[in-house]
Amino acid sequence: MSYGNFLVVGGSGFVGRHLVAALAARGARVTVPTRRRERAKHLILLPTVDVVESDPRDLRALARLTAGRDAVINLAGVLHSARGTERGPNNYGPGFAAAHVELPQALVTACRESGVRRLLHMSALGADAKAPSEYLRSKAIGEQVVLAAEDLAVSVFRPSAIFGPEDQFLNRFAQLSALFPVLAIPSPEARLQPVYVGDVVKAMLAAIDSRDAVGQRYDLCGPQEYTMRELVQYVCEVTARRRLIVGLPGWAACAQAMVLEKLPGPLLSRDNLASLTVPNVCGGAFPFGIAPVALEAVAPSWLAHVNPRDRYPQLRWKARR
Repeated sequence: MSYGNFLVVGGSGFVGRHLVAALAARGARVTVPTRRRERAKHLILLPTVDVVESDPRDLRALARLTAGRDAVINLAGVLHSARGTERGPNNYGPGFAAAHVELPQALVTACRESGVRRLLHMSALGADAKAPSEYLRSKAIGEQVVLAAEDLAVSVFRPSAIFGPEDQFLNRFAQLSALFPVLAIPSPEARLQPVYVGDVVKAMLAAIDSRDAVGQRYDLCGPQEYTMRELVQYVCEVTARRRLIVGLPGWAACAQAMVLEKLPGPLLSRDNLASLTVPNVCGGAFPFGIAPVALEAVAPSWLAHVNPRDRYPQLRWKARR
């Protein structure tokens, strides 16, 4: 497929802004639906990108949006379920159900009705119907929904934690380290293998034209594994902040999450803690022959200042001193 006409659902988010920009740089026409156009203002100036106000839960609107596309890309996802007690048949909350199950179902239906055969879908590493968290269980059901559509050419991507200049991962640690002299972190020994957003985009672009990618699920990880404690220590080193890092035992982390999940835009929930009990690491090489970028090679460019003195913490980290 030459770079043509794409619908990117969730295109105004973190991964979306990078993928949409990469598609536009290749001359593709890209439509990004969003419930609030203001949220996608960073995309509006791209010459071949059309940002439209539309609710992706509106099935008729979704059918109109998919018409005439060469491919549909679904990046939509949420980290926290809507408040409430109802659960779906696979024991996931209503917010997760809407984003991770109902939307993929709607996209499959819209693609069929519009005659669009190519569908790329973003899932999550560790997604499993028997996973300990609602987030991972709902992501698994979404995977099953799209891969079961055998009349469509589907590819699924399962990234570990994604880092990049606008992430809510390393940048969140940096923000907290600027505010507090002591950082109390849950699940300090949780294992992660973070992947650079640029590599996630490269993998998705490579899959668009690959016949071998149809029907495949791709785990996406960076080149190195870390514990949660090591990642927080790294951010403190790069930002030149001396902080006491305290790993919380399970009961204390749960109590912390119970408080934080009641806040608007919560930093942490008990479901997030459950997700962290699953090692977020890959067992194989990065797909499509792509050499993934090391966290240490790029993260200092947005976490640290550029003057020479501020490079010392980075060098100490690399030397493990």
